[in-house]
Amino acid sequence: MEMNEFIKNFANQFDDTDANEFIPETLFRELEEWSSLNALAVMNMIAKKYATKLTPEEMKTAQTIQELFDLVASKK
Repeated sequence: MEMNEFIKNFANQFDDTDANEFIPETLFRELEEWSSLNALAVMNMIAKKYATKLTPEEMKTAQTIQELFDLVASKK
């Protein structure tokens, strides 16, 4: 699993946010477009692309894309 690919896959879950806003340090919950639907889309993407299921509680612990990446990596 590679960070750049993860960021690209993460960014694909958003329609209106500029791709340049997605970096490891991005506080994704602070993005204007962030919603519970995006959370579900991200969790679904992680399940499909990385064969890793996150619980809603686990998803809530991550604040940045890096933290989410590290969480997924820790479950591999």
